[in-house]
Formats: sequence, C-alpha cells, structure tokens
Amino acid sequence: MKTILLLGLGKVGTLVGILLSERYKVTAVSHIPSPYDVDLPFDLLIEDVRDSDKLWALIKKHDAVFSALPYNFNESIVKICVAENTHYFDLSEDVPTTQLIQKLSETSDAILVPQCGLAPGYIGIIGAHLANKFTKLRDIELRVGALPRYPNGQMAYSFTWSPAGVVNEYINDAEVIHNGKRKTVSSLDGLEHINIEGQEFEAFSTSGGLGTMCETYEGKVDTLNYKTMRYPGHAQLMRFFLYELLLKNDRKLAEDILTEAKPPVQDDVVYIYAVVEGWKGEKLEREEYFKACYPMKLGDKTWRAISWTTAASAVAVVDMVADGLLAQKGFIKQEDIAWEKLIKTRTGSYFLE
Repeated sequence: MKTILLLGLGKVGTLVGILLSERYKVTAVSHIPSPYDVDLPFDLLIEDVRDSDKLWALIKKHDAVFSALPYNFNESIVKICVAENTHYFDLSEDVPTTQLIQKLSETSDAILVPQCGLAPGYIGIIGAHLANKFTKLRDIELRVGALPRYPNGQMAYSFTWSPAGVVNEYINDAEVIHNGKRKTVSSLDGLEHINIEGQEFEAFSTSGGLGTMCETYEGKVDTLNYKTMRYPGHAQLMRFFLYELLLKNDRKLAEDILTEAKPPVQDDVVYIYAVVEGWKGEKLEREEYFKACYPMKLGDKTWRAISWTTAASAVAVVDMVADGLLAQKGFIKQEDIAWEKLIKTRTGSYFLE
C-alpha cells in the first residue's frame, strides 16, 4: 500500500492527509481548498466527488482510499473500491453504511475498514482492550465527549466535528445490549450524570458509537452501551430543537442552523472514558480507562483535540494494515485491533502523551 486517495479536506481530513503523507504518496480530492492555512505536503485536486466517472478513474490509480467525507457520500465510494479491489478506510459513524460495507466485504479481496475515528474507532479499541482482561464479562460502558474547553450559552457546545455527523447520531437509533439482549434505543435518551474530578457532565445514547461491538459481544455481556458526553442541559435543548421544532424532518436545515449558531472553537477538549466489569477467575472486578485530550502541536500548527484524536487513531489503523498487523483481506472491526499494538505506531503513540 503505497498510494492513497484522500477524499475530503475538512477539520479532520486535512490532518489525516498530512499524517498519511509522512509515509505514503497521497492525493487529496476536495470541492474546496483546505480550511486550514497550512502547506499541504500532498497533491490536491479540486473536483466534485459526486462525479462518479472522475472518481472511479482516480480510485483505479491508487492502492487505497481514505474517505473523510460526510457519511452520506461513502456508499457510492466503497462500491467502486470493492469493484476495483482497492482498500478502503473511513471515519463514518453511520450504521447502515457500515452494515453495507460488511456485506460487500464477503465477496471482496480488498481490505475494508470503516469507522476508523474516535467514536466509533478508538473508544471501541479501548473497550475491547479492557474486556480482554476478563474471563467472563458483565458490563461494557463507553463514553466520549468532544467539547469546548470553556463553554458558554445554554447549549454549551461548538461544532468542532461534522454537523452532519452530529445530527445523524442524534436522530438515528442507537444499538445496545441490555439485559443480555441486543436491541435499539432512541438517541438522546438514557440520560445519566458523570462527575470527573469535580466537573459535571451528562451522557446520553447516540447512534453509531459502538460500531460493530453489539455483534461481537452479543451473548457475552449483560450490558453494552455507548453514550455521548456533554455539559448539563444539552440533551434537553437538542430534543426540543429536533423533535418539538421538527428539525429532524429537515436534516440539512438543522445542520445549517447549528453550524451558524455554534461555530468551532480552537481550544477544545476530548474526554475518553471506558468502564468494563466482569470476573477474573472467581473475582468480580472493574477496569477503567480515562483520558482528557487537549489541542496538540504537530509540526508548525496546533490542532484541535477532536482533529488529532480522530486522525491519530485512523492513521494508526492504516499503518497497521500496511505493516501486516491486521487482516489483509475483508472487513476489519475496530474491536479486533489490539490497543497495545496501536499505541506503538507513529500516530497511535500520541495517546500516550
């Protein structure tokens, strides 16, 4: 794997391209230049990725494709990759798209690795790492919050991540294992309170954060869930916005309103929190992982926490595939990726800093 086609140059895609280009020949495709004032160490083509003929011709010239586009673009991209036996990676949180990719992998010689970001992605790798320490599992509870470090306003939020992705995960149902049974629950429900070193948070169900973990752990746990962490009061306001004002029926309008109202801040924080309970032999025990991630300087630029945590995990997975540390054909689940090996890669090691 020497040449990679990067699709999308947004808040995360730009850094993914920079990190990938340290090892691979990268060509990026975007309908606009990068939003960041940085020198791009890779070729950039200004093209419309919805032009399937141009996209197909570009994909044929590369060993792998990395999609950093909103989830709704990925179905058509991965179908081309499968037809051309081109390896595929993405950052998607969208469950139906991932299910399609998993089905397509059954007849593909390519490596297909969706959900290579933070949640889904790194949080599932951490959850599986903790779960592997037990002989019998009871609960796996995973939490991630990508937040402004100094919030203001009632919503106490800013869109450092894709507004389309946030709206999608707030509206679609979330998959869980509850009382030993795999089921779906409504996003924005299951509200709970978390206190971390004196700071109050709320957490609630959102779609996609578990990736394929419910399939993997069905029949092995009593409880498995993923919840998004926010500052208190956020969930109630989003329920009002999406359901009482019926913005759920017009996702594009909802995205536009939220993007205009809550632009990204530079000084953000990402909280990663995982709890696993079960038995080690005859003894009931609990394992926890917590990390607060802040903006990091890479090269001459300081990158938001949400950008580097997402990009670092994603690029680490690409490197692990290239180094033969993961399967060389078919669908790869995030929970099958060994955390101990990921943090030894050049970008996975960022999580140890």
